[in-house]
Amino acid sequence: MDQEVIKQNVNKWYEKYSNDIYQYIFFMIGDHEMAKDLVHDTFLRSYSNYLSFRGGNEKGWLFRIARNITIDFIRKKKPISYLMNTDMQVKANELLPENVVTINESEKELYAALTRLKRSYRDVIILRKLKDFSIQETADILGWNESKVKSTLFRGLKELKKELVKEGYQHEKLSRNG
Repeated sequence: MDQEVIKQNVNKWYEKYSNDIYQYIFFMIGDHEMAKDLVHDTFLRSYSNYLSFRGGNEKGWLFRIARNITIDFIRKKKPISYLMNTDMQVKANELLPENVVTINESEKELYAALTRLKRSYRDVIILRKLKDFSIQETADILGWNESKVKSTLFRGLKELKKELVKEGYQHEKLSRNG
């Protein structure tokens, strides 16, 4: 395939998906500058591996690349965090840099609670509930089967609710059964 065509397609993907991928990576690592770098790495890898893309859901393929790159980063830079499957706590001032969209109070609480969940819960909640991937797409990105996505999502949302309640977050949906 012509390199110029590949470059054009990857550039279109970048314009279409880079913000979503940035948000996903940021939720994974909590570092704005590194998230930008990992987004860049994601699209470089998609360019390098373009011929292995078999068509279909390019967004899911790009998120799978982003997830793998992010996990590789965590393994290299935060080995204790990775091995213990605990996640770094983000300092309050990292949440509101001037060059990033302002995060409102409930989003800050949600983000802080997400950082306290184990990685598998956070992955599935971000992909299913924040990025609106289907169960099948989430399973493909994570390399899981659909039943694991469903059960992990159920458990993860339950833990997320506990974290939010523990921090005193009040919301009408939390006071209901679900």
